[in-house]
Amino acid sequence: GGPSVFPPQPGNVTTEGAYGSLDWKVSQGEDRHRRGLYTFMKRTAPYAMTNAFDAPSGDFCIAQREISNSPLQALMMLNDTVVLEAAQALAKSVISQTTDDSGRITMLVRRCLARAPGADEAQRLGAFVARQRARFTAKELDPAPLAGAGEGDVAERAAWTALARAVMNTDEFVTKE
Repeated sequence: GGPSVFPPQPGNVTTEGAYGSLDWKVSQGEDRHRRGLYTFMKRTAPYAMTNAFDAPSGDFCIAQREISNSPLQALMMLNDTVVLEAAQALAKSVISQTTDDSGRITMLVRRCLARAPGADEAQRLGAFVARQRARFTAKELDPAPLAGAGEGDVAERAAWTALARAVMNTDEFVTKE
């Protein structure tokens, strides 16, 4: 085969196609996430996440979308830059609003799943964030890439980003029931 179009290079929507490459200027600063709901669409090189989550092509209207559940969807939720940045923003928000783990877990679950966590669920999520915090603090893993840019303890931001990613990768978050 020819050159791969997945994943696209930063700032380049396509690396090949009928009309050559198409450069995309990524906004900086406050404007970067202002319209995160909107995505650039190109029929000859669709956004990979829309394909993985059964979005229609845009050539026609449909009354009901297909529903599937695949390992590729889980990988997209773990590796897509948009999802990682959303998890980082959620972690920063949760950290800035309360100091105790229990309150942070409740806030994170409410924001992602529109409900409070059950007692057993809160205990497991608390244990998960404690393990991640320990791993990042001990430098078992480099916290900087996961935490992203920001103020405060990088290991703490990375631990909460890991928890946000875990909650955002649940079926309850991803699918519409």
